Amino acid sequence: MMGPRQEAQAALFYEFSLEDHVPQEHFLRSIDRFVDLSDIRQYLTEFYSHTGRPSVHPELLIRMLLVGYCLGIRSERRLCEEVNLNLAYRWFCRLDLSDRVSDHSTFSRNRHGRYRESELLRHLFETTLAGCIAEGLVSGQRVAIDARLIEADANIQNATPKEDWDAASIDPTDAPRAVCECLDTLDEAAFGAASEVQPKFTSHSDPACPWTAARKGPAFFSYFDNYLIDTDHGVILDVEATRSIRQAEVGSTRTMLKRVKAKFDLHPERLIADTADGTGPCWAGWSNARSRRTFRSLTSPVATMAPGRGPTSNGMPRTINTSALKGTLSSSSGATTPPQTAAQPAKVRRVIAP
Repeated sequence: MMGPRQEAQAALFYEFSLEDHVPQEHFLRSIDRFVDLSDIRQYLTEFYSHTGRPSVHPELLIRMLLVGYCLGIRSERRLCEEVNLNLAYRWFCRLDLSDRVSDHSTFSRNRHGRYRESELLRHLFETTLAGCIAEGLVSGQRVAIDARLIEADANIQNATPKEDWDAASIDPTDAPRAVCECLDTLDEAAFGAASEVQPKFTSHSDPACPWTAARKGPAFFSYFDNYLIDTDHGVILDVEATRSIRQAEVGSTRTMLKRVKAKFDLHPERLIADTADGTGPCWAGWSNARSRRTFRSLTSPVATMAPGRGPTSNGMPRTINTSALKGTLSSSSGATTPPQTAAQPAKVRRVIAP
């Protein structure tokens, strides 16, 4: 016999626990064990007013951002919708069933406001890295550097050729936020002062991003996201955003090496890079960054160096080890460039990420 139709009826009381409905093997449980945001409130105290309406707790916004980063949700509007609907996301963000999810515009106001001014994301990154060091996941002896090309949110239809671009004619009081930030970084080594060469086109909405064809295809506006990675366990030690030109990439390497040395007292003995970093300014910068100590070798991890030079018998990529150069880079000799006899690859076809 066919059973009666079940119709949902509103109840006066519900007994429901999010803890019981999130599986123990859910990946957010694994992440939650290592997320410590206990000091975030004290860190941001001076950036909040002591009067007015209570704001959204910063820990909630950071946890929601972590959900978006882990799941590849780039839209903040969609992120708010997903957290509102998904029980596991609510559990991770410490939200009950009846708690209201903050509006998507709250993210933008905080990212461009107090989070940027306080460098909160940098603080969280360094706190996480300190935990990795405490657990023995970072040796700091063997590090790799590389840059990733990030497409900027700019369009060629809203750009000016270099012949017509004049930064001096811009009124900072009437310019958008991105333009004002570009004017403020004209003298910084990672942006305006990285090169005297003017890009072919300059975007009106984001003048700091160069016009590039680095991918051997259609040109576009872009940035470099530079990484310093500890190769023992693949832990990222530092990140620096720059213009997508080689000079800025060189400057970011010096910046990151100095920063990890000052913050965590890390002194790498071996530096791994591709051949784009094997230039005179790079060698000079790395030597200066190490002060009186120098790197023992410069290694270039490549899958195919040149025809006939494939990976080694154990499956690892063949590398160029210029250990003999450590004498030429010492402070006593004063040399800052590798000798001409050093082996150099004819062409790098594919770089293996650390």
